[in-house]
Amino acid sequence: MLLNSSIQRVAQKEITLFFASPVAWLFLGSFAAVTLFAFFWGEAFFARNVADVRPLFEWMPILLIFLGSALTMRMWSEERRTGTLEHVITQPLPLWHFVAGKFLGCVGLLLLALLITLPLPMTVSLLGDLDWGPVLAGYLATLLLGAAYISIGLFVSSRSDNAIVSLIGSVLLCSLLYLAGTSTFTGFFSNFSGELLRGLSTGARFESITRGVLDIRDLAYYLSLVLVFLCLNVYALESERWASDGAHSQHRRWRTVTALVLANALVANLWLSQLSLRADVTEGRLYSISDATHRYLDRLQEPLLLRGYFSAKTHPLLAPLVPQLRDLLKEYEVAGRGKVRVEIIDPVDDPAVEEEANQKYGIQSVPFQVADRYQAALVNSYFNVLVQYGDSFEVLGFGDLIEVKAGTTTSLEVRLRNPEFDLTRAIKQVLNSYAAGGKLFDSIPSDISFTGYISADELLPETLLEYRQAITAELEALAADSGGRFSLRFVEPEANGGEVATRIREEWGFRPMTTSLLDDEAFYFYLTLEDDRQVVQVPTDFDADSFRQALDASLKRFAQGFTKVVAYSAPQLNPQMAQFGMAGPTFRNLETAITENHTIRVEDLSDGSVTAEADLLVVVAPENLDDKALFAIDQFLMRGGSVTLVTSPFISRVAGGSLAMMNRVSGLEAWLAHHGLTLGESLVLDPQNSAFPIPVTREVGGFRFQEVRMVDYPFFVDAREPGLNPTHPVTAGIPQVTLAWPSPIELDAEKNSGREVVRLMESSPGSWTESSMDVLPRVSDTGVSEWQAPANTASQLLGVAVSGQFSSFFTGKDSPLALSTQTEGDEETAISGVIERSPESARLIVYSSNDFLTDQILGTMSSMTGAQYLGPLELVANTLDWAVEDEGLLGIRSLAHFNRSLPPLEKDTQLFWEYLNYGLVVLALAIIGLWQRLNRRKRQRHYLAVLGDASAQGGAA
Repeated sequence: MLLNSSIQRVAQKEITLFFASPVAWLFLGSFAAVTLFAFFWGEAFFARNVADVRPLFEWMPILLIFLGSALTMRMWSEERRTGTLEHVITQPLPLWHFVAGKFLGCVGLLLLALLITLPLPMTVSLLGDLDWGPVLAGYLATLLLGAAYISIGLFVSSRSDNAIVSLIGSVLLCSLLYLAGTSTFTGFFSNFSGELLRGLSTGARFESITRGVLDIRDLAYYLSLVLVFLCLNVYALESERWASDGAHSQHRRWRTVTALVLANALVANLWLSQLSLRADVTEGRLYSISDATHRYLDRLQEPLLLRGYFSAKTHPLLAPLVPQLRDLLKEYEVAGRGKVRVEIIDPVDDPAVEEEANQKYGIQSVPFQVADRYQAALVNSYFNVLVQYGDSFEVLGFGDLIEVKAGTTTSLEVRLRNPEFDLTRAIKQVLNSYAAGGKLFDSIPSDISFTGYISADELLPETLLEYRQAITAELEALAADSGGRFSLRFVEPEANGGEVATRIREEWGFRPMTTSLLDDEAFYFYLTLEDDRQVVQVPTDFDADSFRQALDASLKRFAQGFTKVVAYSAPQLNPQMAQFGMAGPTFRNLETAITENHTIRVEDLSDGSVTAEADLLVVVAPENLDDKALFAIDQFLMRGGSVTLVTSPFISRVAGGSLAMMNRVSGLEAWLAHHGLTLGESLVLDPQNSAFPIPVTREVGGFRFQEVRMVDYPFFVDAREPGLNPTHPVTAGIPQVTLAWPSPIELDAEKNSGREVVRLMESSPGSWTESSMDVLPRVSDTGVSEWQAPANTASQLLGVAVSGQFSSFFTGKDSPLALSTQTEGDEETAISGVIERSPESARLIVYSSNDFLTDQILGTMSSMTGAQYLGPLELVANTLDWAVEDEGLLGIRSLAHFNRSLPPLEKDTQLFWEYLNYGLVVLALAIIGLWQRLNRRKRQRHYLAVLGDASAQGGAA
């Protein structure tokens, strides 16, 4: 037996009495009704469009105050009023058995109430990708909070013989504990005092657990509350036994024991407050230090300073975030194993520190307007984190650390955006900056060998003879400064019967160069760097002044810790067309996202080349690329670079309030087909899609008003696991990405044989394609989408990554650069060649949508979720890190705070799921009632049998 038999009998008796009266049914019915209303209506579950059960627990702390108080108000007061309390306290059993039995009886009823709500998370898991970790944590938090309120209610009930007084007293005491940590109350106090009040609050700790973090401090707090008030309950009943002239030593002993229990509970909580023991039960451990962060901390050679500047008086919505940040900084300190120093200061307390923050680090206080019902005031507050390594530093402000989400009403929800990602990104930046100030070879793990495949002097043009002499001097100086880490050699490809020329043409596609199309004298001039992993060609424009820049850029591809350079090509805003509402797509959000972790160089591909310092090339929504632009992309890939293309045969245009699709010729069609990739001349439609907002005019009571309705829109393909490859670093951990108006990608298996092909993104098996460009939403008069899938449906490829050796599109062709020079009649010598084959390190990534990264689409998706929509931007950021073989922030970014969105549902479907939950709850209540009725009959039969046996024995006597 897990429980003492007397405790178990008391608990069973209380549960039986609950169901023998309307108490249990009122409790269960009220709990279920309020929970369902808050879930579907109060928090507008379907309007939130997020696959979680936060609305289930949102109002739970307030709901349990009233239900817990109502459940316990008669537990002892009724015993006292009817006189049965004297019978209880005169029993030979310890009084704590009765207290524990009544407590477990109430907790058992609470468990039944929680079981009734299980259809809600099950429904969400069927509709979307539900993270069960926070769900289970939420139920645990509800059970602990309910147990604490029940113990408080039992104590209050033991002090009165009036149930109504007990109810009011319990509600007041529980409400005080809850309100102590709310922003309304803590706003009147300093940051330190407010934090102390939040530590005493039942609500603040409840929120911490429901997000999926089981902190020993929170668990100990609730268990302490239960222990303290149950102990007070026992003491209150025990004091009823005492006579006024009884044994005073026993009275003192009871008081001493009770005081020790209270003191130990307080000391235990104070001691645990210094610890940071917690379990992150979220999927992917969202709130734990990731492996990516550990990798950067392991690279520390000097102490890293993390200093938080937080004002004691700040905005009430920011105040609860301060302890969260402080706890996270402490985790960095522990993970740094002595290499990370954390400081938390209030600049207002020390003028010297404030002056240093203002002048040295550029940290300024931010004015916030704080208002209550009586007055409004401006508060200058600090909310910054300084990350310093050596003489390099980065500052994170509240704009970098938080996100603001619109609530279902006029309220705002302010929360930390993704603090680990922001902090680790800052650490990465200061490490890179520090490394850039030191010796380059300190960041390169292996020795580097330079090989120049250069023809004999008599075969080289005069300009290249001078160029070779200049770069040889540069290379020899670098070798001398490398400490033996850098070696160089020059090889004549034509020597020994051209054996080397044949090899480098077969392996890397190095063809002989010429100075013009009419020149028959060919020569070689190719420069490579090599370690034990890869071979990288050094790009050169044969300008001695820019050679060192190109060499350093190539060396950094072998180094760790340097910020990678992204060559970026996208449509630029046309101010003249913007005046007529035809400016075309913009990509400011994408550009900002790239610059967060990379150095961006806006690239003009029309000159036929990509900047020498680029580590990877990103081309977004290209249009009518000519041969020189194709040559630039092609040769960058042939040099072993990584090319990311965001392209499609279609692009959207919104003008005059109307939506239309336009054909868009990228110029890449033949080039992609050469590499075994073809973009279909059609659009993909998917029943698993994101909703599309359309304005609808309604007439009610003679008044017309306009509202925005979310309608099913299959052109917004909702890609999620398994459509998002769960095993590849680019897509693993990203819950969902919406692709707007994508086209299918077709793979040529023969051309891609020998390469690694990874399907990054696919539509659902129920998707289909249409060549029609009529993309306007189709909605019936009843608000139901009229899109109908054909009989034949299949999953469509929307994103692919191809790695390996590629052959040049210009193999056997003359260089477009030489052609253009010859056509223009340029008298200068134009040295041009074609690299016919890439090394194995080359990577080509294609996403088949021109629109999914535009500011317009990202803004639309953000307005639908009420928060910034980051899915596509994180997908691109992951792609860039993987493309340059940099694990970087992949482990953190994939765990960022994405909204696990629901698929769009018709109004009738929403009502079906809502009514289904109502029905399941009613069914659960009916099953509980039937179970109780069967138990009652079983007990009656048992009693009758016992009475019958007793009568039989009496008759025999």
